[in-house]
Amino acid sequence: KWKSLYAIQGERKRIMRETCSKYKSNNRRIITPYHVSRIFVEDKYRVLYCEVPKAGCSNWKRVLMVLNGLASSTKDIQHNTVHYGNYLKRLDGFDHKGIYHRLNTYTKMLFIREPFEKLVSAFRDKFEHPNNYYHPVFGKAIISRYRVNATKEALRTGSGVKFKEFIQYLLDVHRPVGMDIHWDHVNRLCSPCLIDYDFVGKFESMEEDANFFLHLIGAPQNLTFPKFKDRHSNEERTTTKITQQYFAQLSPSQRQQSYDFYYMDYLMFNYSKP
Repeated sequence: KWKSLYAIQGERKRIMRETCSKYKSNNRRIITPYHVSRIFVEDKYRVLYCEVPKAGCSNWKRVLMVLNGLASSTKDIQHNTVHYGNYLKRLDGFDHKGIYHRLNTYTKMLFIREPFEKLVSAFRDKFEHPNNYYHPVFGKAIISRYRVNATKEALRTGSGVKFKEFIQYLLDVHRPVGMDIHWDHVNRLCSPCLIDYDFVGKFESMEEDANFFLHLIGAPQNLTFPKFKDRHSNEERTTTKITQQYFAQLSPSQRQQSYDFYYMDYLMFNYSKP
């Protein structure tokens, strides 16, 4: 079993490197703190984890906290502790020497997810539930720009953004509000053409990939990747079927443009065109 998992890793890294050398000219660029700002550091087991939202990141941070001795079990760690507790260090918090030392000697990993599925998951989480950041900041701007005859109430609260409006915002070169990590490209978040990741896991094979990774770094035997859904746990996870239902609301050209938008992620991580 390990043998086939090693082979899968080799193949994923090969495709990633080939895509980089074909499309990117930045192989010689200097790595700056900006490039490593999404990378979390676990010094005890010497792990660097690049956070990709909506691809198991809350549970990965729980695992890193357990590895680091900050908690005895992943079950004990609340959502807010994971995201707002600042227990885990980020790589951009170290000086130049500290950054390079860790990049050269630690095991660097990232976990990714099918881009459209990841996008729908982010949309459901941020816009279909009460949210005191995404509704006023993104929702208001999206509704006022893309909804004809929006009600005063919708403009005031920013609640009730439709998926089609969200996609209009995403594809708009003059976006009314900036980009957000929840729907940015993995390519931009983790700079895989600049940082040579040792391990590329996929959300779709999370359990197997995660436990293989824990085996590789020599984690305690009793530590396994948590299966629970972090937020809105009574709601079904975003599946291929659910993703198709959302994308069915778009025009063919919007679907094509959305694919073009995530083209590098599709290519680099070997996901087939939906």
